[in-house]
Amino acid sequence: MRPPESIQGRPARTRSRRRYRRRLRSRIILSFVLLGLGLTTLFAFLTQEARDRVENTLVEDLMNRNIDEYARRYYVDPVRNPAVPLEQIRARVIKRDRFEELRREQPDWYELGDGIHNLSGVDEDGTPFMYKLAVRKTPDEWFFLAYDMSETMRGATQFQRAIFGSVVLVSLLSLLIGWWSAARVMSPVSALANRLRSSGDTSTPEALAPHFPDDEVGQLASALDDYAFRLTEVVQRDREFNADVSHELRTPLAVIKGAVELLLSRPELDDKTRARLARIQRAEQQCTDLISALLLLSRNERGHGATDVGRVVEQLFDAHRGQLAGKPLTLRLEAGAQPLVVDAPESAVTVALGNLVGNAIKYTLEGEVVVRLGEATVEVADSGPGLSAEDAARLFERGYRGTHAEHSQGGGIGLSIVRRLCALYGWQVRVVPGAVRGVVATLSFRPERPSMPAD
Repeated sequence: MRPPESIQGRPARTRSRRRYRRRLRSRIILSFVLLGLGLTTLFAFLTQEARDRVENTLVEDLMNRNIDEYARRYYVDPVRNPAVPLEQIRARVIKRDRFEELRREQPDWYELGDGIHNLSGVDEDGTPFMYKLAVRKTPDEWFFLAYDMSETMRGATQFQRAIFGSVVLVSLLSLLIGWWSAARVMSPVSALANRLRSSGDTSTPEALAPHFPDDEVGQLASALDDYAFRLTEVVQRDREFNADVSHELRTPLAVIKGAVELLLSRPELDDKTRARLARIQRAEQQCTDLISALLLLSRNERGHGATDVGRVVEQLFDAHRGQLAGKPLTLRLEAGAQPLVVDAPESAVTVALGNLVGNAIKYTLEGEVVVRLGEATVEVADSGPGLSAEDAARLFERGYRGTHAEHSQGGGIGLSIVRRLCALYGWQVRVVPGAVRGVVATLSFRPERPSMPAD
């Protein structure tokens, strides 16, 4: 699992492309097309099947009646060949003395039994043919009645073409109706989305329900209005609470600061007492900076200022030297020729760097912690136990405490605050394992350039 590369203050990137089939408008159009195509195809199939059945029944009934009539006329006058009333029907009678001749001339007719049979094939000139053959066999005569199906087949082909054209026409008509219906159905939804999008530009959202009729979209707009009202109330209460807490905490901290400064001004203090008072003073300053940073985060507004990062790092080193507890640890600052000045309040820079430097000192038992100042970056490198894959993946999660934090104090929210400050100011923070050992944390004050849209 890769370590987190960067944390920046920008909205979540939307998908560059959305699948066409997932859009509601597309689903409506597709539903109309599929419905029209399915119903038309089913109707065409049933119509074709019914036509074939009815036609086949009529033809067979016609042939049965005609072959019976042909046999009756033959027995009335056996000398003459009876006439057939229809041009498409050809009749033939074979007497007993010509049965063997029929076997040689048309063996397929010879083998057929009584009933109606479908015969098809290709003539000598390559023309396909198809006909129905009615057969009646008696001991002395065999009667054959052939019904030419060529015209019927041509009519069936034309009928199939007409059915196919109807299916295509109805499908296109369904597409147009679906397109029109989707536009009508989605028009109020799109209007609601546009109004909801434009209402986010102000701190007080505009009511949506009055702009829509009392239908499903109007009910949705009313529910969104209610949700926006409750959400605005929650945000307002949260801001008021943070402002009240910040104000109320500043007062006792100001009292502590004044009392410590007054005590430090006394010349008769011994060194041990003066060191303890200095520690109280540093703790008071840390609390003040933290309160200021949290207030900025709660208001979601950027403060301004010209903060010297090198001076902040030196103050952090002074504050942590008293907490080394005899560890063989060296704190070193590597600054460039030009001072690194950041347009941000000193409290925000102190809180962001303080968590990175504090973690490096806390988890490094021996060696050194080096802070390197670049053109617009600060790099904090330590010689501690390093970083596991799980720690690297979850380091900036609120409440997460790393593998090496079993016996240390803290609630695991320090780096979460750093992440939120970076999101507010457009900074980037990255924590990766060192080249040999330890951890390297990099805080960049240069806003990340927006990436090009995906192709």
